[in-house]
Amino acid sequence: MPSLDVSELNIVLGVLGTFILLYGIISVKIKSRWFLGEALPAVFIGVCLGPIAAKFIDSERWGSAAEGQTSDITLGVARVMIGVQLVIAGYQLPAKYQQLRWKEMALCLLPIMTIMWLCTTLCMLATVPKITLLAALVIGSCVTCTDPILSQAIAKGPFADKFVARDLREIISSEAGANDGFGFPFLMLAVYLIRHADIPGAGHGSSSSSSSEHGDGSFGGVAGSIIVPRQEEGVGRLGGGVGVAMGQWFLETWLYIVLMSVAIGVVVGFGSGKALKFALRRKWIDSESYLLTPTALGLWLVGICGMLGTDDLLACFVAGNAMNWDGEYLRETEERHDEVNSCVDVLLNFGGFMYIGTVMPWSEFHQPDITGITVPRLIGLGILILIFRRIPAILMSYKFMPGVCKNYKEALFMGYFGPIGAGAVFYVEHTRHLFPELGHGDAEETNLVRAMIPVVYWLVLFSIVVHGLSIPGLNLIYNFYGVKPIHEDAVEIRRMSMRVPTPVNAEVNNSQTFVAYNRFSRPVFNPQDLPVVNAAGRRPGGFGFWAICGMTPTLRVSFKFSGLRERLGACWSLECFWVIA
Repeated sequence: MPSLDVSELNIVLGVLGTFILLYGIISVKIKSRWFLGEALPAVFIGVCLGPIAAKFIDSERWGSAAEGQTSDITLGVARVMIGVQLVIAGYQLPAKYQQLRWKEMALCLLPIMTIMWLCTTLCMLATVPKITLLAALVIGSCVTCTDPILSQAIAKGPFADKFVARDLREIISSEAGANDGFGFPFLMLAVYLIRHADIPGAGHGSSSSSSSEHGDGSFGGVAGSIIVPRQEEGVGRLGGGVGVAMGQWFLETWLYIVLMSVAIGVVVGFGSGKALKFALRRKWIDSESYLLTPTALGLWLVGICGMLGTDDLLACFVAGNAMNWDGEYLRETEERHDEVNSCVDVLLNFGGFMYIGTVMPWSEFHQPDITGITVPRLIGLGILILIFRRIPAILMSYKFMPGVCKNYKEALFMGYFGPIGAGAVFYVEHTRHLFPELGHGDAEETNLVRAMIPVVYWLVLFSIVVHGLSIPGLNLIYNFYGVKPIHEDAVEIRRMSMRVPTPVNAEVNNSQTFVAYNRFSRPVFNPQDLPVVNAAGRRPGGFGFWAICGMTPTLRVSFKFSGLRERLGACWSLECFWVIA
């Protein structure tokens, strides 16, 4: 006899499918008219349906319903969500981008991130009670990195198509992809300083009655104390002082986690690129498999790097760059009119951010008697982080990277839009495994573990709301002051259907194509393929207009635009032809 099966799986699938359908019906309005991305609506739905509100979705009831399983589920969701999208973000950058912009990237990943980390730590000390300087450094490292997913929405979204220069968009996308994986050195430095602090009684893990097998700082403790879930050994006080901490930090973090991840990403990325070219030459691979390669790479690297104990996020971004190092993969995907990877992005954003909304620790946002954290303190922290975390570092350094950030206005944009999101969730859930559980550590460790979850999740929520609403607000300001959209780098894009809406910052060319400006990524193109514009500024009916009409223009004037050498990696020139009939 049929019966009602209200299982957790059925509920989750039903909610996610309903949200995608309802969002999709008005998706053009949401994205291209209201300039809202997927994150804010998805988090809002997650909050409404989570265990605090409607109690419709509760991860504690999933699977075996084991107590405390939400932390492990959240870490897994964040790893998959970010890892796959970082491969996609990597291959969508121009060919050899990291080689061409290595100075700017080095500036963003070393001095700028260091300043951001220290400024964030000071904000923590000013607003979060009961934490020490080292504890503030740990929490600050979780939110130092700009979120790679929300940053991609800013760098590639409809607003950026209209008003943000391509050079600035590319560095924002590249920096966010790299620094999310590059945040481990900051986190692990603070962790090792706490773990190896030279205090009385140190030398044995405070969470265990027996000493850690590798508590002497040997390399053998990597797999047990860095990446894999918490074990009772190796997460408490080990003693040894600053010297041991710095040795561990250099050996395990830089040599094993960072360099090993880069090496894995390079080998996998270049290897997959070569394999794809081989398969293409022999026509062995179909379009579906070819376009799903970034997703497959992301999943594979998340799994392999997770088993090896290295930084899967950094490996994913490096692999994406390496796979498209010569630009051939991006060129081929554009020729195949790739919509697969953008759909994967959207699906991961819907599910991931809705899940983050369901696990928001609302009850921990106001605990004056336990952690000392209150809602007014968190609001003040959010404002301080918004002002001082990133903007001062970019304003101090933008003149050293004029190729991507040309003036203080672009520097202010780059500094303001450094959102905190799924990357911070990944870091704070990973950090849980680096310290003893509540009740098993000393006062410093206990206060840190209690404070970091509400602080980081609050900043994630604060950033999603503030940055999510900032783009529509900025668009209104630009429209009020009459700021003109960027009409450079015109490119023809194929119109897949007559019912496809005109993209933002694009014009209808004919029934077959649009002419779009300031696109984020596209293959290297032939100057003869550029749109033809008549003297009145109106386009005839496409590239084949003169051939179709059997006419020849009486005057052809050519304007050359240089400056693409660095972007394309060779001495290319771009010609725009104006035709006067």
